[in-house]
Amino acid sequence: MNDTTDTEENGAGDDWAAAMAEQAGADAGTSGDAPSAEADWGDALAEQASAEAAAADKVEQAPMENLQAEDKGATLEDVSLDVILDIPVNISMQIGSTKISIRNLLKLNQGSVVELDRLAGEPLDVMVNGTLIAHGEVVVVNEKYGIRLTDVISAQERIKKLK
Repeated sequence: MNDTTDTEENGAGDDWAAAMAEQAGADAGTSGDAPSAEADWGDALAEQASAEAAAADKVEQAPMENLQAEDKGATLEDVSLDVILDIPVNISMQIGSTKISIRNLLKLNQGSVVELDRLAGEPLDVMVNGTLIAHGEVVVVNEKYGIRLTDVISAQERIKKLK
């Protein structure tokens, strides 16, 4: 390592070079048979390089298990509906609908008639959580209204309407 030429190029002068030479002489003279700091540093780097080379020779491939195809999951027959049977849902029957302005809505009073978009005798829509699942007709059971289902929408049709 030639510090003298580097310092002269930077304009530091001969003082720096003299101090470095004096330090190197002091390190060599005081320890006698002990190696200098530069020699220790060089030895450490050499040891590290040899350790890295030895480690590179010992690199082994990690053991890997062969991957196997997993089952696609439970089939429709295996699925138990017990988990969802107690979940509450909202069911509603829609007789029909119409659009009116707020002006006409405010004019409604007892005895007013609102015309719907369905004909008399046409089936009602049975909705579960807002999804059409069946059509039915109004019946009276024990002096209460009820709905007799006349047509249940298939699962495939319901899925098509969701998309």
